[in-house]
Amino acid sequence: MSMKNKFRSFFTLDDEYEYIEEEVEDDYEEEPAQRQRTTKKQEQGNVVSLKSAKSSSKMVLSEPSSYNEAQDIADQLVNRRAVVINLQRVDHHQAKRIVDFLSGTVYAIGGDIQKLGTQTFLCTPDNVEISGSISEMIAQEDDDINRRW
Repeated sequence: MSMKNKFRSFFTLDDEYEYIEEEVEDDYEEEPAQRQRTTKKQEQGNVVSLKSAKSSSKMVLSEPSSYNEAQDIADQLVNRRAVVINLQRVDHHQAKRIVDFLSGTVYAIGGDIQKLGTQTFLCTPDNVEISGSISEMIAQEDDDINRRW
């Protein structure tokens, strides 16, 4: 037994691997073709369908009627879905509690929360990026509402 085989048998189990030394003569021309076939097969295994990536993005519209529904909205965020929340059906105090709860949820998952309108919010997980701003319109609407009150 050669020193090379002793070294292999020391670090591996002989039953798992079988080493065959072949002499290379006329097989030299066939090897590149075989290598090309195996690399093509390996490349095909790494293909990802765009349909699967596309179907994983979802947005949920929610209009809670009480604070008790905030947990359901948070579960949607944890499941990596963006949520648009309309708080017109709840009173001001409960709406404030819902926004506080969802702000904590969004912070915990590394997401973002933005105000879309006077009582409408967009909560997104970390896999959704928000670009743009509508803060000027919101500021005008908030001023109009404050004047009414």
